[in-house]
Amino acid sequence: MKYTAKVMDHFSSPRNVGSMDNPDGLGEVGNPACGDIMRFYITVKDGRLEDVKFQTFGCGAAIAVSSMISEMAKGKTLEEASHITNRDVADALDGLPTNKLHCSNLGADALHAAIRDYHARNGVPHRKVSESQLPSDASKVHSCKCPYCDIENPSGAPFCQKCGSRL
Repeated sequence: MKYTAKVMDHFSSPRNVGSMDNPDGLGEVGNPACGDIMRFYITVKDGRLEDVKFQTFGCGAAIAVSSMISEMAKGKTLEEASHITNRDVADALDGLPTNKLHCSNLGADALHAAIRDYHARNGVPHRKVSESQLPSDASKVHSCKCPYCDIENPSGAPFCQKCGSRL
């Protein structure tokens, strides 16, 4: 398993590590099967993510993914940040080994959970992204590879369509 230079950089010098005492939103996801647990904290000012912090318990790829997502999300509007996908994160890291792609799923999920928590705390109804709001290359946004059998699955699918593993 070979990691890219960007993955190694974000693993050895992660950005935005830490917690917040009173975040505007908090999202936590985990996969006990692989041991990765990610918690994202956000503060919002004028509809933008003013600060993003994370705490991750997991492998080097999980830490690198969390670090990269925190950098990608900071300064974006809530809507822009909610469109960050697992594929975007893997691409920003110049790729992840196939058996580590699930880490990018967890990172994007944790950020999205923090945004949903912010909306819930502020009485904003959560809305799913409609097809018309997706970028023109929707296939890139709507799929992810199963870390176990390496086939493409729709983004957000709870289980792999081929092997049945939890995604």
